[in-house]
Amino acid sequence: MNKEIHPKWYNDAKVYCDGKHIMTVGSTKPELHVDIWSGNHPFFTGSQRIIDTEGRVEKFMRKYNLQPDKNK
Repeated sequence: MNKEIHPKWYNDAKVYCDGKHIMTVGSTKPELHVDIWSGNHPFFTGSQRIIDTEGRVEKFMRKYNLQPDKNK
């Protein structure tokens, strides 16, 4: 087995988002710069907008003036 082939491991690598220190993790790089993390992602912060998808088939059928197949 080859020795010294693995990168250096940093147990206290700092994670930054928008210039602010967010957390400390283990990594092969001493600093990580991210654009999105759970503290600013809409899914985790509760600011995500839910798109209403009900009625999409009916809207399509009306748009193209199609009749639903009653035999199925």
